[in-house]
Amino acid sequence: MSEQRPLNILCIGSYLKGIDFMRACKQEGCNVYLVMSERLINEPWPWESITEHFQIPDLTKQPDITHAISYLARARNFDALVPLDEYDIGIAASLREHLRLPGMGETTARHFRDKLAMRVKARDAGLAVPDFVHILNYDQLREYMARVPAPWLLKPRSEAASVGIKKVHDSEDLWRTLDVLGDKQSHYVLESYVPGEVFHVDSLVADREVKFAVAHKYGQPPLNIAHSGGVFITRTMPHDHAETKAMLDFNTQVIKALGMVRGATHAEFIQGEDGKLYFLEIAARVGGVNIDKLVEAATGINLWAEWARIEIAHLRGLPYQLPPVRKEYGGLMICLAKQEYPDLSPYQDPEIVWRMEGKKHHASLIMASPSIDRVSELLTEYSYRFANDFLAVEPPMDTPPE
Repeated sequence: MSEQRPLNILCIGSYLKGIDFMRACKQEGCNVYLVMSERLINEPWPWESITEHFQIPDLTKQPDITHAISYLARARNFDALVPLDEYDIGIAASLREHLRLPGMGETTARHFRDKLAMRVKARDAGLAVPDFVHILNYDQLREYMARVPAPWLLKPRSEAASVGIKKVHDSEDLWRTLDVLGDKQSHYVLESYVPGEVFHVDSLVADREVKFAVAHKYGQPPLNIAHSGGVFITRTMPHDHAETKAMLDFNTQVIKALGMVRGATHAEFIQGEDGKLYFLEIAARVGGVNIDKLVEAATGINLWAEWARIEIAHLRGLPYQLPPVRKEYGGLMICLAKQEYPDLSPYQDPEIVWRMEGKKHHASLIMASPSIDRVSELLTEYSYRFANDFLAVEPPMDTPPE
């Protein structure tokens, strides 16, 4: 890589994400190249920060995507390739391997994309995970069901969030479901259902060290929201509590065990009724549903922009420096709305720092304050108001949203 030219960063986007990542790359003097799904051409990408963009019908179709990116590389010397969405992580890893670019390869990418691979890796490192079994060998599956009491969760290995997860109540229910899945069943993992409170930790990693992490607690487990509907809520945990420190430490252990070198991570944990923390899953990406905006409201850290600076520092051979972190508290709420464009104007408390605009049938607010009690008070009040003013319920998704 020559120091006489700007760095060339290639971004892969199957969904509209990573706007601040691309803007930060441009601000750092890089050229930004975007390969997007062709259905996204009219979305509000940060065109002022994009040097060139290209449209491809299907970003996952092989060998088409490898041929297309290799063709682009004939005239462009790419220094890094970055996936902007969870569904792009696997193909980005494959492309890095093919082009011999720095970054996460296919084996490590599975630890952050494949729910079976991450569980095996965490378990083998001595970390607590809900008891699980691969849907593969029927003798092992029968032994598991005899040993681990129902209910269980049947999870697709490579979907994001709660997409496609089914709660299974007995062995007959499972066998019927597997008959329907047919040859697809090996792409699933069966896991013990652990009731408890669910948390997420969002981190930045550079040179294998966690440089930044903040913990939040969901109002309800995301699986409950996905299957039964309701108002999705998450809030910053108390900064100095022992529970928070334990979770941040557990998060660091997971990141190191799974081999994360640099980038952003979004991890989820559950505290069972036995008081023990269990690892649920982790992704090598910025959290969705506007969690990035929540993190910035509470801490001042823009996860997308700092991820870009981590990548650029590595390419330039420089140490990454985290900017000052603000230790306040934030709360996020979002729900499906019965109105096409919900009116959020009646919500006027000064702690509101962001409100969703322009997304059909969605209502969302973020509030921030130095006081955790004030954030909790607003979330309690607003959750009732959201339920009365906006809330709509749809069946759970078996496939990711368009």
